[in-house]
Amino acid sequence: MMKPFLILGIISVFLAEGAFSQQKNSVDTVLVDKISDSLIKTLSSNYSHSIHDSIVKFVRDSLRIQAINNSVMFPLIVNSEGSAVYPVPFVTEKIDPKMKYKLLFHMVIWSRDASTRNKINEGLAEIGRIINLHIAAGVPKENLELAVIINGSAMNVYLNNEAYQKKFKTNNPNLDILKQFSDLKTSLIACGQSEVFRNISPTDFIPFVKTSFSAKVAISTYQLKGYVLFDIEEDK
Repeated sequence: MMKPFLILGIISVFLAEGAFSQQKNSVDTVLVDKISDSLIKTLSSNYSHSIHDSIVKFVRDSLRIQAINNSVMFPLIVNSEGSAVYPVPFVTEKIDPKMKYKLLFHMVIWSRDASTRNKINEGLAEIGRIINLHIAAGVPKENLELAVIINGSAMNVYLNNEAYQKKFKTNNPNLDILKQFSDLKTSLIACGQSEVFRNISPTDFIPFVKTSFSAKVAISTYQLKGYVLFDIEEDK
């Protein structure tokens, strides 16, 4: 939008030329046309520059983002776009590859959008990304000790394919990433309180899921064992 002082400046130019009618309380129609034409030209020029600058910025940002996305890595957990990480060539704060990295994930993400039922759960993808971040940073996978605790509606990700098909009329898209977690000897844990409340049978879960008395008790148990807690929740 044109700034008010610019409009006043244009009007002042015409005033200086004595374009106003000498009649009191009247304005020369020629003056009105001249000022209007001048403003239209100025506005058009400003908008043209603004549009040009916006397009240049959009193209530059798009190319930069595309270049970054072309460099993404999946060092361990694959087949999940949300688990990608970027290479960082200028790291100065190094990890200790000899340490045991005990990571605990408490995941409650479950979208109400039915169209997402055939897509990998965003929370599981984020867990995969955190695992990939540690691997990409130099942590040997043998030094990872992992536990995933899930409660509420999010426990649907643990359903075996038959139970998931029956409930959502599609294959469970989370089985592959959960298998990758299991292959890392990850403890996959469901909340017993949620199972009882939601009338979910443990036999409907994939075989390598364990049931805890409650998510809260499992969280405190693993934290007291020295695990670092990551709350995997909806974006605020």
